[in-house]
Amino acid sequence: MNYRTVTTIMTDTNHCKGALEAAKTVATQHDAHLEVLCLGIDRSQQGFYYAGASAMVVHDNLEQARDDAAELEACARQALSAHALPWSTAALTTQLVALNGVVAHRTRFSDLVVLPRPYGEGRGHDAEAIVEAALFDGAVPVLVLPDGAKYPHAVSKIVVAWNESPEALCAVRQAMPFLQQADSVSVAIIDPPQHGPERSDPGGALCQFLARHGVRAEVSVLAKTMPRISDILNRHANDRSADMIVMGAYGHSRFRESILGGATRHMLEVAEVPIVLAH
Repeated sequence: MNYRTVTTIMTDTNHCKGALEAAKTVATQHDAHLEVLCLGIDRSQQGFYYAGASAMVVHDNLEQARDDAAELEACARQALSAHALPWSTAALTTQLVALNGVVAHRTRFSDLVVLPRPYGEGRGHDAEAIVEAALFDGAVPVLVLPDGAKYPHAVSKIVVAWNESPEALCAVRQAMPFLQQADSVSVAIIDPPQHGPERSDPGGALCQFLARHGVRAEVSVLAKTMPRISDILNRHANDRSADMIVMGAYGHSRFRESILGGATRHMLEVAEVPIVLAH
């Protein structure tokens, strides 16, 4: 397996430039084609306008969305014009209600989607919706770049968050090109169950699976010394000087995590290194 098509989605020039640079680096490292989707979004809520105004509002907002998409495409073309890697851009407009369908349709034939962190100052609901649309509706792994982080030119150390779940195994399979290039892979298991199927050898089956794919991995069993799983993973990644974290996404329902929080949401909020997510 290798990445042959890498996609990134731009919705504004401030928060998406880092993800574009990261996508460019990933595509270069894996000899992949880079697709840049420049998305102008009409964020208006038509139901809040008085009768007769909706048509005018929709027209004006769609015009603004077209202008935004064209501006984003011009920015992307300028950033990519001097690079030899194969790339393409597409400028599209959509209303917020149709965002998931557009993203899913444009990412479903990609091998990897590179996106900026969906939470933080200046981000709206659309940033989170794009990540979830790629993961769930497009069924494609997503690499999320933290704010201010630069994607490394060589991913040599990776931490894999392992809890025996289908989501975690899916993430490992989808991240195999990264794992095969890494010099060191740490399989992090937090407070493994005493009566689980891997109680006598936590992570052993996964390490054997990885070894057959040419990946050198070692198991790190971590105690749950902090309330949040995300904090323990981040600390372990810092201790290992990791370049990347690989983890399954949304083991609980998205609604539950959006209301009560969860490991996926917390990691997206606080992670300091790129994260590869899959569901």
